[in-house]
Amino acid sequence: MNIGVVCYPTYGGSGVIATELGKALARKGHKVHFITYQEPVRLDSFNENIFYHEVSALDYPLFQYQPYESALASKIVDVARYEKLDILHVHYAIPHASSALIARSILKERGYNLPFVTTLHGTDITLVGKDPGYKPVVEYSINHSDGITSVSKSLKDDTYNNFGITREIEVIPNFIDFSRFKKTNKDHFKTAIAPNGEKILIHVSNFRKVKRVEDVVMMFDLVLKKIPSKLFLVGDGPERSGIEVLCRKLGISEQVRFLGKQDAVEDLLAISDLFILPSETESFGLAALEAMAVEVPVISSNAGGIPEINIQGKTGFLSPVGDYEDMAKNAIYILEDEARLKQFKKNAYAQAKTFNIDNILPQYEAYYQKVIRYYNDLEFMI
Repeated sequence: MNIGVVCYPTYGGSGVIATELGKALARKGHKVHFITYQEPVRLDSFNENIFYHEVSALDYPLFQYQPYESALASKIVDVARYEKLDILHVHYAIPHASSALIARSILKERGYNLPFVTTLHGTDITLVGKDPGYKPVVEYSINHSDGITSVSKSLKDDTYNNFGITREIEVIPNFIDFSRFKKTNKDHFKTAIAPNGEKILIHVSNFRKVKRVEDVVMMFDLVLKKIPSKLFLVGDGPERSGIEVLCRKLGISEQVRFLGKQDAVEDLLAISDLFILPSETESFGLAALEAMAVEVPVISSNAGGIPEINIQGKTGFLSPVGDYEDMAKNAIYILEDEARLKQFKKNAYAQAKTFNIDNILPQYEAYYQKVIRYYNDLEFMI
């Protein structure tokens, strides 16, 4: 197949999944055309089947905000016609689904049929999409997509609950590429960081309020009183400065490492003992799944799609949002017994294997074929 991919090129989960999916499709022999405003951060290796098409919005004094949606639609039209796309896959509804809808209409008038699939990733539905300024367009674009997928059953349910969606939504979960996320021997690194055998807890996020990084610090403070340990805080964002102040106030700054944005997060996961994810909302929990692939159990909230990944009492524990005391109790339970910790690590890895990209990729390929057949049959009947 000749597949167009529209996504955000940044570190966010939707962009990461879109890029990794595109790379996997290219390795299978499909031609994959990324259409976005800059090269995706995970598009870090050459493949003869991968192509990148940059979207440039007009920088004109009249525009307070560049009309990216129009520029994207025009670029889709251009790429579809000249690269002979079979299908377009847009990740994150805003504004990609509406741009795809415009492009499909333009192409149809020019005698070219381009079905498109919209994948819902989370905040495009649970946060931004519900805003009155976006909701009518988001709802219309989803209902007029040729195929719709969501990354979890929880997100599928949220979409039906918050929008007037009349179409069937297919759940195709996020995935792990085990060629990258795998347990490696980094004992020398761990010894340098934790010379006295301290346990290492890790949290990875964009430090927004919804990630509840404060809960990570509060629960770590309780764990530290029982078990010698270190905390890695990976990422950056608006809450970071306040978290630094909180660590100083609690007197735990020496045990907390702020590591900023890291490309090779798998190396940090490889020396970690627990992954902490106390999010207020989480459509899937890709960061937790990446940790589990590196044999790291998860202490998390029970929000959104996280229970679809983290199995209570087996791969880690789930707590009500905001209950950092319960999270600390669960963390201590796992960490205080080496045999128990080893079993939780084994269980986490086994659960992550079910989300291997080799299992998920065929689901996308089959869904593309289904959408193409349905679209062509529909066009024939018209």
